Amino acid sequence: MNEDSLLDLWRSALTIAAQVAAPFLIIGLVIGLVIAIVQTATQLQESALTFVPKLAVALVTLALAGHWMLDKIGGFAITAFTSTATTSTNAGPTELGTPDNHP
Repeated sequence: MNEDSLLDLWRSALTIAAQVAAPFLIIGLVIGLVIAIVQTATQLQESALTFVPKLAVALVTLALAGHWMLDKIGGFAITAFTSTATTSTNAGPTELGTPDNHP
């Protein structure tokens, strides 16, 4: 596996991780902002008031988008393993890190 394909694989991994994490982060940010506004308006400072809605919304997000997330991660895993296996079988001994002169 050469450096270009390794960097491409790493870039794809980071992109997929950002795509899968984005729904949780965006929904958590929106719910946190709404709860902060409600807490400021009512002057009610309760820590459970911020945690429970975020947890509930995270579970709902997982239930609604879980299939899509699993599909993205599974597709990346299949692509990563097949591209690694393909480039490893086509590589010569020096590309795999073994010396040319075997005893």
